[in-house]
Amino acid sequence: MSINLYVQRAISIAGSQKKLADKVSVAQPTIWCWLHLKKKVSPKNVNAFIRAVDGEFKAYQIRPDLPDLFPHPDEAA
Repeated sequence: MSINLYVQRAISIAGSQKKLADKVSVAQPTIWCWLHLKKKVSPKNVNAFIRAVDGEFKAYQIRPDLPDLFPHPDEAA
C-alpha cells in the first residue's frame, strides 16, 4: 500500500487532518504534505503516527525505506 493510502486511512481514523496533526504533534500542513507525497513521515514522528491510529499500521509500513530503524518482522534477524 502506498504511504498516502496509510495517511488517508489515518486521517479517517482521527477524523480530520487537524486532529491527526494534533495526535502526532505536527502542524496540519505537515499532514497535507504526507498525504500528497511532498514529504515523508519523519522517523521521529513514525511512532506517534502509529499511536495515533492505535497500532493499525506498523512502523515498517510507514517507512519501508528505513529497514534498520523499522525492520519488517519477517526480515528481522
